[in-house]
Amino acid sequence: MIRGSCLCGGVKYEADGPLTAMARCHCVQCRKASGAEFATNGNVPKDGFRIVVGEELLGEYESSPGRVRVFCGRCGSPLFKRNDSQPQVVRLRLGCLDTEIQERPLAHVFVSEKPKWSEICDGLPQYDARPR
Repeated sequence: MIRGSCLCGGVKYEADGPLTAMARCHCVQCRKASGAEFATNGNVPKDGFRIVVGEELLGEYESSPGRVRVFCGRCGSPLFKRNDSQPQVVRLRLGCLDTEIQERPLAHVFVSEKPKWSEICDGLPQYDARPR
């Protein structure tokens, strides 16, 4: 069981997993949404994902057509993303996880949008965009 929550604890979720497609994203949108030099994200099946506390606190922002970023409306924590082109998955912001996971990032994506001051210091594959 994967569990996560926002900074204020007002929103809590659970996901059955598995956690897949874990990557460190350097795109401008992920950087701005997280306030960090990259965001680490991973997919879980939508049918195994549920908000257990605080659904009324959720806010949404459609950052591009068909892509909705969901956050806590009280503390602002970015929690997950929904994408119309992949309705069967929820893309979690892994910085909000409360449970330890065994999975590790597979790659760095959108490296072409990485800030010049940011260095990638691991041996993971790097892609200028999202690999197919």
